[in-house]
Order: sequence, then C-alpha cells, then structure tokens
Amino acid sequence: MVGIIGYGVYIPLYRIKTEEIANTWGRDVDSVKKGLLISEKSVPNIDEDTVTMSIEASLNALKRAMIDPKEIGAIYSGSESPAYAVKPNISMVANAIGMGNNYTGADVEFACKAGTASLQMVMGLVKSNLIKYGIAIGADAAEYSVENVGDQSTGTGSAVFILGNNKNEIVAEIKETVSYSSDVPDFWRRPRMRYPTHAERFTGEPAYFKHTVIASQLLMEKTGLKPADFNHVVFHTPNGKFPTRVAKFLGFSNEQLRNGFVVDKIGNTYSAASLIGLASVLDDANAGEKIIVTSFGSGAGSDSFYIEVTDKIESKKNLARTTKDYLEKKKYVDYTTYLKLTSRIE
Repeated sequence: MVGIIGYGVYIPLYRIKTEEIANTWGRDVDSVKKGLLISEKSVPNIDEDTVTMSIEASLNALKRAMIDPKEIGAIYSGSESPAYAVKPNISMVANAIGMGNNYTGADVEFACKAGTASLQMVMGLVKSNLIKYGIAIGADAAEYSVENVGDQSTGTGSAVFILGNNKNEIVAEIKETVSYSSDVPDFWRRPRMRYPTHAERFTGEPAYFKHTVIASQLLMEKTGLKPADFNHVVFHTPNGKFPTRVAKFLGFSNEQLRNGFVVDKIGNTYSAASLIGLASVLDDANAGEKIIVTSFGSGAGSDSFYIEVTDKIESKKNLARTTKDYLEKKKYVDYTTYLKLTSRIE
C-alpha cells in the first residue's frame, strides 16, 4: 500500500487579468478568453521562484502529514523553470524544511509532467520499503516571450505530496499508475535560450490529446474501471479548453471535472498544474471517492493515476491552507507591474 499522507500547494498573491494582457497587445479579448477559457493568471512576486514556492507548499504538506521531516528519505522536484541552471532545487527545499542530510533525490525534467514523474519515483521507493516517507514536488514559474500569445496562459504555482505506506496515515491511496510516451516535437527550449519554441501544429492531436487520452484509457483498462466509476477527474491544463475536450471525449462529465479545474483562475502552472488540481479535489473529497489524474508533458508523455480517498482525509484537509484559500486571496497588477515582477524590464 502506498499513498498520500500530506499535501500542500502554494499560489502567489498577484494576478493579472486576461484582458489586461490582451488589450496591451491589441488582441480581441473575447476571442482570447473563449480560446483559452482563462480569466486571469497567477504572477510571482520579485522574490518568488520555484524554490520558495516549493518550500511554502512543503510546509503546508508537512502540517497535514504530521511527521518529523527528518524521517523523509527522498525528495524529487519536477520543474522546467528551476531556480538555477546548475544547482538542484531539492537540496535548498530539503534544508529549509528540516529534512537533515540522509536523503536521496533529484530535480526532474519532463516538461509539464515532471511533477507526476516525481510522484511515480517517490511511489516506487516508498512501496518497496527503501524509504519510510518521500516528497514529490511540481513547481513552475515558466515564461513565454511577452509578444507571444502563449504568455496569456502561463501561470505560477507549486504543489507538494508526501507519500507513505502506513494505512493509518494515508488520506488517499494511489492504487495504480501507468504512463504513455513518444517522441513529439511540439515544444522545446534549447540551452541558453530564455523562451521556448512552439510547433503549434503538433500541440493538439499528436501531443496533448493523443497522450492524455491513451494514458487514461490504459489506466481504465488496467483497473477495469469506467469513467462513471470515478467521482473526480483531473487533467493537465495548458488552457481550459483542452481538458474540457478530453473529458468529453472520454465520457467524463463537467461535474467530475469541476473540483480540479482551477486553470481559469491561475493559468497553466506547468509541472504543478495537474498536482494543484489533485490537491483541490482532495480539499473537498470524501472517503471512498475515486479520482483519476492524467498529466501531460510536451516531448511528449502522460502519467495517469487511480487514487482512492480514505477516511483519514477529514482529519487532515483543514490542517493547512487549502487551494481555495490561495485562489481567493489575490491582488491584481497592471501590465507594467507584471513586466517588472517577472523581470521582463529593468
């Protein structure tokens, strides 16, 4: 048995509205909103990066886990915007939360599914009893060139999950996971390039839709479950339109998608996206409910998970700030402030 014993998120205070960006660049606001299904996105403060956000989310996760951080034997962090090009995020996070020095770990990269890849790594270590507890992180503060329409959707945030194998501590058991990957040139960034390149014609069908659909189908085939058997579904959210379309194609309802659908309020948080969605579901979940989570990362691949909530959820969900708390506490900035905060202008 392996499952989540604690979880936490962090979303920056600042937001910028979709129309603020669209109007600056002379774009049609209604078309942008309809195309992305995003009304605003989260913006990091000048001193916020994937390390600081991961620390905040980890502290929230520890409040729910109620364990000594020195018992954590592994930490893996998924991100495509680490604080340093050469220096791991994990050592700084581990030091800040008091893990000591007796742990293994690494920074992980697989575009937007690096967070769920980290979750699978920690799963294996915990399930095999090589460690007692482990931390998986998904965090991003990714950037697009400001003149690129992709900058309309890139949000900022982090999510952290602490896994263990003691059934008396587990709030949600991870009962199964599968992955599906292939080589697709849909999105990339070469060394020393600040912003990514996007091959738009590969983004939809051969990348996001193919991998998300097949991974979800493989999971349901492996478990013998159907869409109707799940209470909640969480997909990666590069925008609001793609996950809505995938849900409909696979036979999931808008109601099943609702609790984990936060992209309209914070944008695409890349490696954190599907994990923040899962945390949002757990904040409102009840014992016995079934969750399917399918991530996506350009390049391309998807990880899919079948998770079942236990009766321990009620005693832990309110021990730290919820996803809703972060979504509702916000301060709007104008476009010039946005550029300053994200270091696009001096």
